[in-house]
Amino acid sequence: MPPSQSTLFSTVIWVLLVALTIATFSIGEAGMTGKNIMLILLSIAMIKSQMVANYFMALRQAKLIWRLVMLLYFVIVGSLIALAYLIGMA
Repeated sequence: MPPSQSTLFSTVIWVLLVALTIATFSIGEAGMTGKNIMLILLSIAMIKSQMVANYFMALRQAKLIWRLVMLLYFVIVGSLIALAYLIGMA
């Protein structure tokens, strides 16, 4: 019996999450540093968190306000982390 479209979609999302995790791990293991690398890693983390919220916490079916609350949370936290990093580099 072939997998349902929902199962296939969830598997694709999961594979993307694993690929992004491997990418961030590889960047860290390669010893890459700097402001641009930090922004790339932070962006990947924010994308991953939004994917988890939308697809595995079922926010995709939730009201728009809840999706916006989560998106705003990720943007605010990510921005504060970036700001703290950039201030620390100065």
